[in-house]
Amino acid sequence: MTKAGILTMLCGCVLLMDAPASGGDALPADCNDAMTQMDMNACAAADYEKADKALNARWLATKKAAAAWDRRARSEEQPRGAEDHLLKAQRAWLAYRDSQCAAEGFTVGGGSMQPMVVSACLADLTRKRTEELATLADSFGN
Repeated sequence: MTKAGILTMLCGCVLLMDAPASGGDALPADCNDAMTQMDMNACAAADYEKADKALNARWLATKKAAAAWDRRARSEEQPRGAEDHLLKAQRAWLAYRDSQCAAEGFTVGGGSMQPMVVSACLADLTRKRTEELATLADSFGN
């Protein structure tokens, strides 16, 4: 084996020793003190995931309230269709949210912070929608 071949083999062994065996072996980012862009991106993604879970729970409750409204509706003064309109609105909102946040991602020119910018936007709009759905559910109850 040549000197270059031995050197290449040794370098490869050193790199393998320093790398985690899998993505699952990497330590989670400390989101209270994220210092690298990779950690900041991961923390923003985790924040969005948390907001999305809250939205999904709120969505189910609001959908249930809209369905109850439709079951109680008996006249033109209180028409049915709340659940259908809620579903249409949610689908339109999802398309808006995703496109809006993708557009915001372009403001950083596709750089390393783009995932953080997009995730932060998704989390922000998702939290706002969660509040809207809560207000709507309360209104269906009246």
